[in-house]
Amino acid sequence: MRKKIPTITRPDPAYAATLQQGDREIPGKEDEAQVAATKTVTPAADVDADRHESELVPEGTVAPHQVTAESSDPHTNLRAPVSARALNLTRKIDIRVNALERQEAALETCGVEPAHVVRAALRRAVKGWQLSPVFAPVAEERRTRNTQWQARTSLAVDADSLNVLLRDHDPLDVLSKWALIRGQVEPRIWGEIDKILDEIAVRAASPHEP
Repeated sequence: MRKKIPTITRPDPAYAATLQQGDREIPGKEDEAQVAATKTVTPAADVDADRHESELVPEGTVAPHQVTAESSDPHTNLRAPVSARALNLTRKIDIRVNALERQEAALETCGVEPAHVVRAALRRAVKGWQLSPVFAPVAEERRTRNTQWQARTSLAVDADSLNVLLRDHDPLDVLSKWALIRGQVEPRIWGEIDKILDEIAVRAASPHEP
């Protein structure tokens, strides 16, 4: 009578172990590999989180690799100093100056073209001169009628002082600007004409002096 072979109705670990041969993996190895990979490989989500945290900069600080618009623009950090002259606004005024009648004889006999003397006196008179906001009336001196001796040029004056003169003496702005500053400029030029005529006379009296 033959022995009856029992029917296998559930997995038998002992029997399954006998079937693992050749290149097939040993049970439990796959689980060990997964555990090792879990310990050595960082999940992608964690890598992104670490990268995000490394790029965060505390408030009020600038990372070394960051360049702000203010630091990259040399015009915002390196401001060229502004000179005091650039801050003082000026306005140009056309002026016309004649010599005086009492100076005619000396101008005609000085040996120098009278027009050159008048122009030289004008240059000296306005050199370093500043317009005053205090109005000076036009002098009553009699001027020469010889228009060939007249000196004409444009003179830059302080805009603030001129505005004061306009406000106080020409609020409707109907007069010429030369009329407002004439009383300050003409006496200075006439004085320089007298000085130049004296210098010419002294030079003529001492011809041997260098």
